[in-house]
Amino acid sequence: MAAPGRRGSPVAALAVGVAATLLVSFSVRPAAAQQQGEDKGEKEAQRYNFRFVRHARDAPLVSHFNYIVVGGGTAGCPLAATLSEHSRVLLLERGGYPYGNRNVSSEYHFADALADTSPRSPAQRFVSEDGVVNARARVLGGGSCLNAGFYTRASGEYVRAAGWDARLVNASYRWVEKELVFRPDVPKWQCALREGLLQAGVTPDNGYTLDHVPGTKIGGTIFDSTGRRHTAADFLRSADPRRLTVFLHATVSQILFRHREGSAKPVAYGVVFADPMGVQHRVYLRDGEKCEVILAAGTLGSPQLLMLSGVGPRGHLEKHGIRAVLDHPMVGQGVADNPMNSVFVPSPVPVTLSLVQIVGVTRFGSFIEGISGSQFGIPLHARGSRRRSHTFGMFSPMTGQLGALPPSERTPEAMRRAADAMRGLDRRAFRGGFILEKILGPLSTGHIELRSTDPRANPAVTFNYFKDPKDVERCARGIQTIERVARSRAFSRFTYANANATAMDAVFDRATLANFLNLLPRHPGDTRPLQQYCRDTVMTIWHYHGGCHVGPVVDQEYRVVGVEGLRVVDSSTFKYSPGTNPQATVMMLGRYMGLKIQKEALTGKNDEE
Repeated sequence: MAAPGRRGSPVAALAVGVAATLLVSFSVRPAAAQQQGEDKGEKEAQRYNFRFVRHARDAPLVSHFNYIVVGGGTAGCPLAATLSEHSRVLLLERGGYPYGNRNVSSEYHFADALADTSPRSPAQRFVSEDGVVNARARVLGGGSCLNAGFYTRASGEYVRAAGWDARLVNASYRWVEKELVFRPDVPKWQCALREGLLQAGVTPDNGYTLDHVPGTKIGGTIFDSTGRRHTAADFLRSADPRRLTVFLHATVSQILFRHREGSAKPVAYGVVFADPMGVQHRVYLRDGEKCEVILAAGTLGSPQLLMLSGVGPRGHLEKHGIRAVLDHPMVGQGVADNPMNSVFVPSPVPVTLSLVQIVGVTRFGSFIEGISGSQFGIPLHARGSRRRSHTFGMFSPMTGQLGALPPSERTPEAMRRAADAMRGLDRRAFRGGFILEKILGPLSTGHIELRSTDPRANPAVTFNYFKDPKDVERCARGIQTIERVARSRAFSRFTYANANATAMDAVFDRATLANFLNLLPRHPGDTRPLQQYCRDTVMTIWHYHGGCHVGPVVDQEYRVVGVEGLRVVDSSTFKYSPGTNPQATVMMLGRYMGLKIQKEALTGKNDEE
C-alpha cells in the first residue's frame, strides 16, 4: 500500500506549524522537585490545543459526563477524541504528560524510559510470576510512549476472525496513519537485515507496506525524520475541546454499580478516582441509557479494575475482602505475552542507531525483527558522567532484559552486577545489533490476580511462557532463521568474519560478553538444544494481552457480559496479539469503537440490529 505519510512531509510540517500557534492552559501544581520537567512538558504542549488537560488536583469532588474513559493510553486517547465529537467525555489517566520528557520523545533515549524505575517514570516495572521483567505504561499516550515505534496492521484474517466491519477498520487505520505514521529512513544495517532475511528464505520481498503479509517488509514508524516520537496523545488534537476533559495523575480505584428498576443486571453509573494527595473524587454518568463507563486501562489495568470493583472470580475477590457484584470467573484469564528471544551480533564497524524497521513474517509462526546502534542508549551528544551512565539499549540489565540468565536467576542483585560489569567493558564490544524473534499468538496463556486492593500496585501476572510445546518449536525455528541471517552473504559486513569466533575473540572477550548478552547459540560453549535455549533466554517484547477476552468477558460490542453501562476497549480483549506489533490495531480499535458507540448513541441502534 502507499505510504500514508513520509518523514518530514509538507503536510505534516504544516499541521505542526499550525498547531504550534495554539495556546494551552494546563493547570498543574507539581512538587518543587518536578517543576522543571512539568514546565518543559507545558512548553512542548503549546503546539497543541490542550486547554482541556488538567491535573487531578484541580478536579471537582463531584462531576457528571456522558462517557467516562478510564485509561489515556494507546486505545483510550483515540477513543476519547472520537466520542468527544458529539458527547461530553472525561478521560482519566493515572500518569502524567508525555511532552517535554526526552526519554519519551527522543528515539535516542528510547531505552532510558524503560530503565527508569522512579515513581514518576512513564514506565511502571513489574516482574511476572515467571521471573521475566516487564513494564506497563503510566503516561498519557500509554504504550505508544514507550515502544520501539514499529507500525503494522493486523492481517485480514485477524479482522475477519474478530468479527469487525472491514470497511470501518480500514477507515479507522487510515485515520490513525494520517495523524501518526511515517515511512522510516532505513540505514545500512537494517538494509542488510532485510537482504539477509530474503537470503534466509523469508520471502517474498514486500517492500514498504503497512499490511501484514508473509515475507520480508519495511513497516511504518511513529518516529519522524528528526527522531521525535509521535504518540497516541497526539490524537487529542482532533478532540472537541468544548466536550472533552482530561485529568492526569488520576488513579481510578472503583467502578460504581447499582441496580436499576426493570433490570436484573448491575448497572455501572460512575467511578471513584484519587488525586496524588489522596483526595477522592466521584464522577457520575449523566442520566440516560447511552451513557457508559469504558475501560481502556490495558491488559493489567482493565481486569485489575474490574476485580477491584467486584466483577471477577468470587472466591478470589472474597480473599481480598471485596464483595462480588458479579461472579465472573473468566476475568483475568487467558493472559499472554509474546515470548521474545534476542541474539546480539557484534559488528566490526560502527552501526547507526535504529529501532525496529524491518520484519520477517515467516510461514511457521515466528516474526524476525532487529534493532541496531553503535552504543545502544548512549546519548549521541552526551559528555562526561552522562555518557558513562548509558543504559545499553532495550536488551540490557538496566531495562530488565537480562536474557543471558534463566528467568529464575534474574534477581535485582544479578541485574545490578551485570549493569556494573557492562559499564566496564570496552565500548567496541557493543558495536552491532540485535536480531530478535517472537512467537505468533502465542498459544501459551496464563492469568492475572490481585496482590492487594491498592489500585496503584501491580497485580500478580503469570504468562506461562512456552507452556505449549508448539510455541517452543516455533521459537527454535526462529532462532535457526536468525542464524541463517547472521551468516548470510548480505549481512557479512556487520559480522566478524561471518560469525567466526576466533575473529571476534581477537577484538573482545566473547566469554565475558556472553555473561550479559545472548550471542548465537551454536558455538562450542553452548551445547543446549535450541528448545532449552528458548526457555532460558526468554524475554518480553511488551506485547502482553488478554484478561478480558471477547466472548467470555465482553461481547462483540465490547460490553462487559452480565452488567450494563460498561465496556472494555483495549488489548485485554485480544486472544492473540494482532500483526507483528499490536500498537496499530490498539489505536485503530479506539477509533473504531468510538465511531460505533457514537453511531449507537445517535441512532439508538447498533450494527447488529
